Amino acid sequence: MAKEIERKFLVKGEFKTAAVKATRITQGYLSSVPERTVRVRIKGEKGFITIKGIGSQSGASRYEWEKEIPVSEVQELLQLCEPGVIDKTRYLVPAGKHTFEVDEFYGENQGLIVAEVELSAEDEAFEKPEWLGEEVTGQVKYYNSMLMKNPYKNW
Repeated sequence: MAKEIERKFLVKGEFKTAAVKATRITQGYLSSVPERTVRVRIKGEKGFITIKGIGSQSGASRYEWEKEIPVSEVQELLQLCEPGVIDKTRYLVPAGKHTFEVDEFYGENQGLIVAEVELSAEDEAFEKPEWLGEEVTGQVKYYNSMLMKNPYKNW
């Protein structure tokens, strides 16, 4: 099982002009308990099922397993998911040696924009673009699985 290490930030400025790709994502959760989240997702033209383990103490790393599945199966599984759907566009924005994944949310999370950068170690240095705002790594309310339970519009 692979370990995912990432840091998460709010976005405070214009990033879209630097984006090299934008993909619409719709996802739901079959299980959103912190010890194991199980997510199904349609990302562009592809479907995925993902299982994530509990995060480290810092919240920057956790185990992740993902497998591509047919979009038709994701559509069926979405009917079994917990209430709430995450709808967003993911922009890929290069900065130095890394590429940030910037998620612009819609629906009940409209107005929230979050950037993540994947790292090879929790303390790895990376270039911080000027549009990067406050770090929210490990703040549970920013997890997608929590945004479907307590959307941004309710904060």
